[in-house]
Amino acid sequence: MIIVLRAGATDEDVRQIEETIKGKGLTAHISRGVERTIIGAIGDERKLDPDAFEGLSVVEKVLRILAPFKLVSREFRKEDTVITVNGKTVGGKALALFAGPCSVEGRDMMVGIGERVASAGATFLRGGAFKPRTSPYAFQGLGEEGLKYLAEARDRTGLPVATELMDPRDIDLVARYADVIQIGARNMQNFRLLTEVGKLDKPVILKRGMSATIQEWLMSAEYIASEGNQKIILCERGIRTYETATRNTFDVSSIPVVKSLSHLPVIADPSHAAGKMALVEPLAAAAIAAGADGLMIEVHHQPEKALSDGPQSLKPDAFTRMVERLRKVAEAVGRTL
Repeated sequence: MIIVLRAGATDEDVRQIEETIKGKGLTAHISRGVERTIIGAIGDERKLDPDAFEGLSVVEKVLRILAPFKLVSREFRKEDTVITVNGKTVGGKALALFAGPCSVEGRDMMVGIGERVASAGATFLRGGAFKPRTSPYAFQGLGEEGLKYLAEARDRTGLPVATELMDPRDIDLVARYADVIQIGARNMQNFRLLTEVGKLDKPVILKRGMSATIQEWLMSAEYIASEGNQKIILCERGIRTYETATRNTFDVSSIPVVKSLSHLPVIADPSHAAGKMALVEPLAAAAIAAGADGLMIEVHHQPEKALSDGPQSLKPDAFTRMVERLRKVAEAVGRTL
């Protein structure tokens, strides 16, 4: 249930309605917009009588949320959410650009790539210190050592860093270094992990699971939001289909669909969707044209020697040229890059 308050509602008005909701065993989530304050009552709505709120002078209207995902729905919040991280934004007119290697392989490598992508226009630096791999014998990441290299690259470039969290036991460690926490496709429905990051006051990138429907993806976002953290960035990275020509099938249609259903920003990861460096740019252009709020691109000095995901990684010079061309696409749809 959504309770929309009239302009001018006081903090005391909000507190009284919040106490009424909690008294019925539901959770109250407060969203303060530019003109209106919205209170979401999350739980068994049968316990609440809409008339009890509609009769209040400070209440403009009461609506029931039909979607199973409540807090992340467009019904709950009409305006797009814009997330700010150390002066960089995700959402709004300016496109976010996350760039960096799949895995942090060393200090000089991480700092060097960070400086190159920053000069090309990246707004966030990405890199994996903990890597979920299909094979237990593949490179699994450098752990805390890798996180330290990411932090040093942030200090050198000024770019906020995003890195993946795989295990709730590592949440304090990763949160100490990362500005943005990424939940990978394989963990999209790791509900214990989602619940724990929901307790953080830190942005979370939630990648779509490789076989997840859009509703399942949004329900996973709801797990995070229901714990209080609504700084959620959705990431389309391709889904598994019968097609074998690409690593995954990039579901470009999911971008406008999700943006019609949810107020959360949506970025695209064409690197993982394609699995091939030659396909990254056209898929990135398609994502921008479809309304994505940003991109996540893998960059490596020597893709042929990368310890993970080399075939889909761009060299720094190729990344720079791609960004220059994508700026024209962004401009054509009223965005900036």
